[in-house]
Amino acid sequence: MKVPYSYLKEQFKDPEPILQAFRDQLTRCEFTFGPELEEFEKNMARYTGAKYVLGTASGTIALSMLLKAVGVGWGDEVITVSQTFVATIGSIVAIGARPYFIDALADFTMDPGLIEEAITEKTKAIMPVHYSGSPAHMEEIMAIAEEHNLPVIEDACCAISARLNGKHAGTFGSGGAFSVHPLKNLNVWGDGGFIVTESEDIYKKILLLRNHGLKTRDEVEIFGCNARLDTIQAIVGNYLYPMIDEITDRRIANAKRYDEAFASPELFEYITVPPRRLEARHVYHMYMVLAEERDELLQYLIDREIEAKIHYPIPMHLQQATLAEEPPFGRTDLSRTEAQCQTLITLPVHQHLSEDQLDYVIKCVQSFYRRQSY
Repeated sequence: MKVPYSYLKEQFKDPEPILQAFRDQLTRCEFTFGPELEEFEKNMARYTGAKYVLGTASGTIALSMLLKAVGVGWGDEVITVSQTFVATIGSIVAIGARPYFIDALADFTMDPGLIEEAITEKTKAIMPVHYSGSPAHMEEIMAIAEEHNLPVIEDACCAISARLNGKHAGTFGSGGAFSVHPLKNLNVWGDGGFIVTESEDIYKKILLLRNHGLKTRDEVEIFGCNARLDTIQAIVGNYLYPMIDEITDRRIANAKRYDEAFASPELFEYITVPPRRLEARHVYHMYMVLAEERDELLQYLIDREIEAKIHYPIPMHLQQATLAEEPPFGRTDLSRTEAQCQTLITLPVHQHLSEDQLDYVIKCVQSFYRRQSY
C-alpha cells in the first residue's frame, strides 16, 4: 500500500474554482497588489487575530524583513535554535547578522532556560521557531525578552492555526512570519508567505521593504527588495482559507492516532513521542518522533512504499555553511539537539490519509520492532 508524504494531487484534484479565479484576474491583469492580495491579508488578519498582515514572497524573506524592521543589522546577534530548517538561519545571515544557537527542549522547540546565558552585548533579537507546528514556550520567552528589552521575531512558518492558550502563534512578539509553501498546512501553487504584527511602525516599514522601498512609484524612501506576494498566489490562498480548520483538525486527529499506537506497551520503548502540552494546539506540519534504529526503520518503511522522511539529520550548527564561518557563530551546549537529529523520523500525517493507510503505517512500525515481515 502506498502512503505518500505529499498530498497536493488530492488537495487540488478539482482546480476549476481556482482556474476560474485566474481567468477573472486575466480580465484585469492586476498581477501585483491586486484586490485578491488585500482579501488574503484581511483573511489572515481575521484568522490569526493580528492587527496587521502583509503578504510576502516567502516565509524566509518575511523573517529577514521583520529582523530589519526591528533594527537588526550587520554584525548583530539573534538568539535562535539549531533544530530548524535552514531558512531560519538563512534569514538571519542574509541581512549580515549572526545566529547564536541554543538547545531545544524535548518538544523540539527553544529552551527558554538557556536564553539569558546566550545574551551578549551584540544581541539584538530572539527568534524562536514553532517547529513542526508546535508552539514554542512563548510566555517564558516573552518574559525574558521584556526583561532584557529585546524584540522577539517568531518563525511561525510551520504554524498556521497553532495556538498557545488560545493565542495564535506569531502574535506574541514584535512580529511573526508564516510560509504558504506547497507543503505547508495552508499552501499555494509556489512560494509565498505573510507577516503578522501589532506594530504600526513595523507594518509601515514592511510595506516599504517588500516593494523596493518605494514610497510612491517614483520615490525611494529606503532600500528594500521585491518581496511581495503575487496576486495569483493570493487567489489560491483565498480558495483554501475556509478549509484551514478542517485541514488542521484532520492532521491533529491523524497525529493522535499515531501517538496512541506508539504509546502501546509493545512500542513505547522504541518510539518516543515528544511531550504534548494541553495548552498548546500543535498543528502537525510534520509528525516527528524519536525512533530507535531510526535509519533502519526509515528504510524498512520506504521499502514498503511509506514515504517517511528525516527532518533533519544534520542540525544547523553542524552544517558546512555554518562550520565555514569565521569567527564561529555563538552557541550554548547543543547536545540535546544533536541527539534528537540522530533519532528523529517524520511520518506522513496529512489530511488525505485514509484509515487503512494510517493502520498500515502503524502495523509496519510494529512489524519492524517485532522483527516480523509485513
